[in-house]
Amino acid sequence: MSIHPLPPPKEPTGLGRLPIARWFMFIGAVAGVAFVAGVVITMLMLAQAQALNPKPEVAAQIGRLNAALIVLFAVLFACGVGLGIMVRYAVLKPIDQLTQQVRTVAAGDFDHTLHVDRPAELAELSSHLDSMRGRIVSAWRVAADQAEELRRSNGELEQFAYVASHDLQEPLRKVASFSQMLEQRYSTQLDERAKQYIHYAVDGAKRMQLLINDLLDFSRVGRVTGERTVIDAGEALNQALENLSATIEDTGTTVTRDDLPKVKGNRLQLTQLFQNLIENAVKFRSEEPPRIHIGAKRSGDMWEFSCSDNGIGVEPKYADRIFLIFQRLHARDVYPGTGIGLALCRKIVEYHGGQLWLDSSVEDQGATFRWTLPAAGDDDE
Repeated sequence: MSIHPLPPPKEPTGLGRLPIARWFMFIGAVAGVAFVAGVVITMLMLAQAQALNPKPEVAAQIGRLNAALIVLFAVLFACGVGLGIMVRYAVLKPIDQLTQQVRTVAAGDFDHTLHVDRPAELAELSSHLDSMRGRIVSAWRVAADQAEELRRSNGELEQFAYVASHDLQEPLRKVASFSQMLEQRYSTQLDERAKQYIHYAVDGAKRMQLLINDLLDFSRVGRVTGERTVIDAGEALNQALENLSATIEDTGTTVTRDDLPKVKGNRLQLTQLFQNLIENAVKFRSEEPPRIHIGAKRSGDMWEFSCSDNGIGVEPKYADRIFLIFQRLHARDVYPGTGIGLALCRKIVEYHGGQLWLDSSVEDQGATFRWTLPAAGDDDE
């Protein structure tokens, strides 16, 4: 299996720029020069001692010392040669083999086995590295299979979205349309119970159409029109308020806001986020005219937004449930809707790399939702 190669390693600095083989050669050369110099100096000193015509006993002792030094120098030379051979074949060569194998794996051949026989420390190290390589390759293959399955599933979801947006809605439109035509044409022949049945059929078809549209919006987050650029959050809010202008005017809603910053996001999805939160605040209003405030404050590399209202509020124990799809806290005949709005808002925020939550610390009447979005940069402040 061959995949994309790893990035090049960082360049070593300082004394680490020299390979270990050159360090051994340098130290060996210094030791060799010192050894030869020691031999030459010792031989010169013995020759000078012999030139002094010492007594026979001293001369014999010098001879024995000379023989002992020759044997010692021979042993040291043999040990030096043996140490050099051992370092070359037992350390440097296995390190070079392991380095070449690691380079092969780093180049993209992740099926290449890492193994050296000696010394014991390098053999253990290569075994651990090869085990780690095997686990990484296994995990990568599982991830690749899952990614392929996800691509296939997304393709099927795209087909379902197309069917839902076209083929499934056409029968619903026919049901609603012909039911209304039936009521108009034969209204004089229908009793109140029959008219009620027709009303149920029309209402059910319309609610199914609304549910399908909301599910399509939920499935499209991150897949359709998902390009993220630097946008002005204030402009997204303006567009949301314009879309809700009729509702705001009919309910006497007052919307105030702080100066909103620029963020990294998708304009259509952020407009939908503001629109859903404001529409949610208007829907769950109290007896007083709705008052909504949109705030923003900087929090590190994120902007923290808030949407506060004076509505009926949400009990803290439902702070997580309200963000689940199809979860409703009120009957449909009291507060209409599909139960997808807040789930859609959370999905939009999480797609942008932020979080959305209900602020349960606010004790005033109403509800306060807070969410974070990545800042566009310091130049937008």
